[in-house]
Amino acid sequence: MNSARLQRIRREEKAYHEQYFEEHDLYEKDSWLEEPDERVLEYLEMLQDGKPLRMLDLGCGVGRNSIPLARKLQPTGGKVVCVDLLDKALEQLEANGGKYGVKEVIETGRADISEYEVPGNTFDYILAASSLEHVRSESALDKVLAGLAAGTKDGGINFILMNTNIREVDAETGEGRETLIELILTKEQALEKLRQAYAGWEELEVSHKPLDIEINRGETPVIMKTDCLSYAVRKREAGR
Repeated sequence: MNSARLQRIRREEKAYHEQYFEEHDLYEKDSWLEEPDERVLEYLEMLQDGKPLRMLDLGCGVGRNSIPLARKLQPTGGKVVCVDLLDKALEQLEANGGKYGVKEVIETGRADISEYEVPGNTFDYILAASSLEHVRSESALDKVLAGLAAGTKDGGINFILMNTNIREVDAETGEGRETLIELILTKEQALEKLRQAYAGWEELEVSHKPLDIEINRGETPVIMKTDCLSYAVRKREAGR
């Protein structure tokens, strides 16, 4: 993708998300911030053994998943490292951390996830929910996945939710329009890349479901149609 198109997509996505975060509160009914995916917490529960866990929420937004994860980790002194490109999202995440009493559990960092350097052998649990389709290229995705795998401790879990087969249509006419997302893969292409990156890991879940997501592009209401791929894997213990 050329630089000019990438920058235009990033401007459109920034405008949409900042407007949405202004107009909708975290956990607001009938918004896509209404609740976390229940599986996010279920996979965390597989790891909880009373020890202070460290986890990474890559593309955290305003805390849809980070806040409930932080509440689960709080009693044992765990931490959630929250990374996002948007300053507005991180500001609201920090405010939400205070509102829900978990500010000390959350560490925030601003970064383009295409370039974020995951520290090696650091995290017990890594979540990337609707974020990997925003990396700048297929080669960047390969690099990010390699970093996530290397950054996971033995026995740790990675849970990825990735929109695939993405297309945008006019909400009123149903006509196709330019799709302003950085990386558009088929679910087969995405799954192949995931399986290459996590070769030798235990697969906990491979599933997908169609989604219609209502968004705005400027003043134009748009439906983003996707197949959301869910992929959960556990890193095998050394010697097993």
